[in-house]
Amino acid sequence: MFPSSGRSPSRRELLRVGGGGLLGLGLADLLAARSLAQPSPLTAPGWGRAKNVILVFLQGGPSHLDLWDPKPDAPDDVKSAFATIPSKVPGMEVTELLPRLAQVTDRLTFIRSMSYSPIGLFNHTAAHYQMLTGYTADKVSPSGQLEPPSPKDFPTVGSHVVRMRPPEVPMLPFVMMPRPLQESNVVGKGGDAGFLGRAYDPYTLYPSGDDFDNTKLDRGNAADLALRPELSVGRLQRRANLRDVVNGNMEAIERATEGYDLDHYTGEALDLVLSGRAKEAFELAREPAALRDRYGRTTFGQSCLMARRFIEAGTRFVQVNWPKVANSDRHSWDVHKALNKRMRDDAAPMLDPALATLVEDLDERGLLDETLVVAVGEFGRSPRKGLSTSGNDNDADGRDHWPYCFTSVVAGAGVRRGAVYGQSDETGSAPVGDAVVHPTDLLATIYHALGIEPHAMVMNHLEQPRELVKGNPVTALFDR
Repeated sequence: MFPSSGRSPSRRELLRVGGGGLLGLGLADLLAARSLAQPSPLTAPGWGRAKNVILVFLQGGPSHLDLWDPKPDAPDDVKSAFATIPSKVPGMEVTELLPRLAQVTDRLTFIRSMSYSPIGLFNHTAAHYQMLTGYTADKVSPSGQLEPPSPKDFPTVGSHVVRMRPPEVPMLPFVMMPRPLQESNVVGKGGDAGFLGRAYDPYTLYPSGDDFDNTKLDRGNAADLALRPELSVGRLQRRANLRDVVNGNMEAIERATEGYDLDHYTGEALDLVLSGRAKEAFELAREPAALRDRYGRTTFGQSCLMARRFIEAGTRFVQVNWPKVANSDRHSWDVHKALNKRMRDDAAPMLDPALATLVEDLDERGLLDETLVVAVGEFGRSPRKGLSTSGNDNDADGRDHWPYCFTSVVAGAGVRRGAVYGQSDETGSAPVGDAVVHPTDLLATIYHALGIEPHAMVMNHLEQPRELVKGNPVTALFDR
């Protein structure tokens, strides 16, 4: 089941053959050979099926064994304290923490064979970076923390997407909410455009209020996009007309700045302000109270609802981050301690209704066929309870970090409904078989679904060619 497409040429290969070739092999020949070695993406299942993406990033690392890959027959120090319950689809059983998701498994695929070996210490921030950019972190300190975000970083997936597939209507291209990615004092690593430049950074909706404030999304607004009272639409349009007159009489300047596409971006910014689309997307109060209740009156629930509103308004990529610092307490997924109480009372009651309703709501509105939904954390949790894998102290019921096997949930855009891709062993410790999905493969699948060649080259801050991602799309996830 694992994709058989060939890999893209490495940078060393590009440098070796790019300047005239070695043994008569030129760059064009190398790329032509690569194209013959793999199927055309245009004919591969899933190619271009998605118009939009909602990435639900469960920072903190949710326990697959306690959610969507239960092992009821495992030894006591492995199996979940939560009972396994049936779902709509046999073989897609979940734990009792997810009764709502159990009723929508007929619209989902579980990838139970996510796996990677960490480079350096596998802390949350390094794993965020791996999962969202497709590249490993360069610097990991002895404490396990990374340096803060840098303009030299690899871009997050949403930034690449909106650069290559900008919205078709005047709308915010890439939105991230309701809080930044964070481990301790490292904030935002793996969550911006890096060397692509700030033009491709996400628009961040981070309302004020702490991580326990479930009303913060009601305070979200597009005030920075609204027109100032003294600046009417007519006045803005007059400015636009003046700009056109000036441009029409400065051909030399236009030629000099043609590569920067200044008029294009000025026009886009003006269209965004005048259209009102972004402002309306923020207005949760337009939604029926009953639907808001279905999502859950929590920060996470209302963020998922807001994500649907943004997609409906034309946003290309929405990322909903779990609304708690990755390595923290209560509803964080970082359950080194008090796992049973925290997952039962805090985290699962937020996750279950919100993710289930998001899938239902998109489907009922006819949006799921064109929207790829991906829910994944940076890793899973250790199968054996109380085991220390990252130097942390764990309770007897706690689970430590575990990138070697975990689960992601995908839906929409032609993804098979009611399916399981890959499987884990009897303790959820490692994938079995050849259907292993590396984080880079998951990213490649997102690009592929949007009609973006995952191995396309982009120039970094040093003008060196880099692939979007080195993984291969998992085309077996798609029905056609």
